[in-house]
Amino acid sequence: MQLAGAIDESIGVVGASAAGLLAALFVARTGREVRIFERAECLNPAARTLIVTDRIRTLLGPAYSKCVVNEIRAIELFTDGRSGGVQLDSPDLVIERSHLIRALAQEAQSNGAKLHFGCRFISVRGRREGVELAFAPNRLRSIPDDQPVCCGTAIAADGAHSSVARAIGAPPLNTAPLVQAVVKLPAGMPPDTVRVWFVPEDTPYFYWLIPESREKAALGLIGVDGKHTSRSLVRFMEKHRFTPLGFQAARIPVYQGWVPVEHRIGNGRVFLVGDAAAQVKVTTLGGVVTGFRGAQGVSERILKGGPSPELRSLRRELDLHLLIRRSIHQFRQADYSRLMDAMNERMRRSLGRINRDQAARVLWHICRNQPRLIWMGLRGVFAHSPDTLYQDSAPEVSVWRPSVIQK
Repeated sequence: MQLAGAIDESIGVVGASAAGLLAALFVARTGREVRIFERAECLNPAARTLIVTDRIRTLLGPAYSKCVVNEIRAIELFTDGRSGGVQLDSPDLVIERSHLIRALAQEAQSNGAKLHFGCRFISVRGRREGVELAFAPNRLRSIPDDQPVCCGTAIAADGAHSSVARAIGAPPLNTAPLVQAVVKLPAGMPPDTVRVWFVPEDTPYFYWLIPESREKAALGLIGVDGKHTSRSLVRFMEKHRFTPLGFQAARIPVYQGWVPVEHRIGNGRVFLVGDAAAQVKVTTLGGVVTGFRGAQGVSERILKGGPSPELRSLRRELDLHLLIRRSIHQFRQADYSRLMDAMNERMRRSLGRINRDQAARVLWHICRNQPRLIWMGLRGVFAHSPDTLYQDSAPEVSVWRPSVIQK
């Protein structure tokens, strides 16, 4: 990395997020000079329980084993007194976000990437030499104060409210509030089973109970309005007699259409990855695997040039999840009851073979096994525009004092 001079092949990553660190790792493995600039004073990522498909194994390689805390082999579904279950052929993986980020940071650094803390992003400018990044002075900074950093390419990985994205003129993203509590695992509940409740008067998404171990689980939901979502979780815990051991919260970007990932700035380029590009499945608002796919696609563009097959595939996947979300976003209790009644044994077997990162196969098997569900989905697709599905874009979730974090 140089302060002035000719354009080189160096990479500057703003934000030590999971997607940013993975992109840095992919590029650093090729011998490119990579520097990661993180606003925090040290690598102390907030804890949060996440569940992902086993596709993370191929995306991460050996690093995935350092963050997996449990495996899920079954999902139980509940709505309006009805219940159903799906046995998974390939287990989902429960991961701890803080472990994931630490593992990625360690591997990126072991491959030559340099990590700088206390670097609050201020501005980006196009220069003859490439892209110039400016950071606010900080007593713990490991780069000289008031010295902009010039690199050939910058990667914005600084979250849903990305300062880099705003600086290059990208439109702001809508976000949805996630709140969850760490609770004791109910007596008799298998630790390899996730429970899901559809309660549309509380959320257009669902409640989940994800076991972390034989003792603890994460109980939570995603909503539209932050205060209403928080109150709903409190009521749900009281109704089902859960006692919270701690709380977690975040703002999740809502995918409403493809966000261009590459922006030309002077003679350099700025790429958006992960939450900064809303690379999130809008069906569940899960963004770990899709963010990693975005990191893989951006690294392809940087290293090989030309179109990225991974980014094309990711766009199709995210658009299909948007289609599914539009079809069910306004479901009422009766709709979920009909959906549960339609889950015959053949459909359960199909859903058990297909993971959530294969939206096209999910749609195909549902339509093949229960064609009458097509009308229910089409009714939602044509009744609602994606621009009107999400109205709450407040930057904060402020409910509980203990352990409230942002993604």
